[in-house]
Amino acid sequence: MSSRQTIHYSVIVPAYKENGNLRPLVTRIFEALRRSDSPVPAEQVEVIIVDDNSRDGSYESVQALYQEGYNVRIIVRTTERGLSSAVVRGFQEAVGDNMLCMDADLQHPPEYVPAMLASMSPTHTFVLGTRYGKGVEMDKDWPLHRRIISSGARLLALPLTSASDPMSGFFGIRKESFMKARNLNSQGFKIALDLLIKSHVPPHAIAEVPFSFGVRSEGESKLTGKVMIKYLEQLAELYWYKHSILVVLVLFFALVIFLYLVQKWIDSP
Repeated sequence: MSSRQTIHYSVIVPAYKENGNLRPLVTRIFEALRRSDSPVPAEQVEVIIVDDNSRDGSYESVQALYQEGYNVRIIVRTTERGLSSAVVRGFQEAVGDNMLCMDADLQHPPEYVPAMLASMSPTHTFVLGTRYGKGVEMDKDWPLHRRIISSGARLLALPLTSASDPMSGFFGIRKESFMKARNLNSQGFKIALDLLIKSHVPPHAIAEVPFSFGVRSEGESKLTGKVMIKYLEQLAELYWYKHSILVVLVLFFALVIFLYLVQKWIDSP
């Protein structure tokens, strides 16, 4: 097992009731890293599962994988809940300076992990796995309504960042950039977007790795109406965070125009 001194990369996996996916996820990550053409040595990588007290055998599965020689550990949270806060907790616990987040449901192909990790550097402090790269297609079995929701959410985020897929949950950040972030939204729907804005990552520091988005093989989707409302609330907060002066000016001029129109209506015979 690798020592803490040799770990340069940390893969963070937030999870809730994902026991059926954990073994294939971890084994496929390390299989990809152990390939002769992997740009990142497996010995320099750790995997951290951040579990929200699933009680579905996830803890035992991770312990078994560790006993088999995989550099994986699990953090079981009993007083906190939520995807974004789980990712933040994983980043805080990570040993590596290059930190990658991915879903546990295998929709983010583990075979892309080496390329994602290798894309981070002192000049590229943020990496996004993008579903909108040239020649990339979403899985044909991905429901139409999910495609529409994804595209709509992406369009709403475009005024905030030039990144092609800021909604991606497959992303990485260097520790020095993560440490710059303040007031992260622990209840937000998309932590990557929050980090892009609040870590003040410039466009030239964002690397992108095109990948084909898969379908869930085990467990249930976490996308609900409540989650979508949370995303809209998060967008409103980020718009204010980044464009607060502009928002104030727009509201001011809108108010002036409104008062002018009201006055015209009052003065009209």
